[in-house]
Amino acid sequence: MLALTRKKGEALVINNNIEVTVLEIRGDQIKIGISAPKDVPIYRKEVFLQIQKENEEATATQESFDLLKNLIG
Repeated sequence: MLALTRKKGEALVINNNIEVTVLEIRGDQIKIGISAPKDVPIYRKEVFLQIQKENEEATATQESFDLLKNLIG
């Protein structure tokens, strides 16, 4: 992991096309802004992990269905 120190109004650039800017610092919260191409999905980590979990469950369900279908013929 790369750890950087930034102040309000400062930014960093990722992969030449994503810019992350520190917008506000208030106590233990930091508000950031992200500029990225529209085809780049951006999620909060907890949302991303939930999406992954649901995708894994859906895949497992589909695999079980396919096995049952093969048994029945």
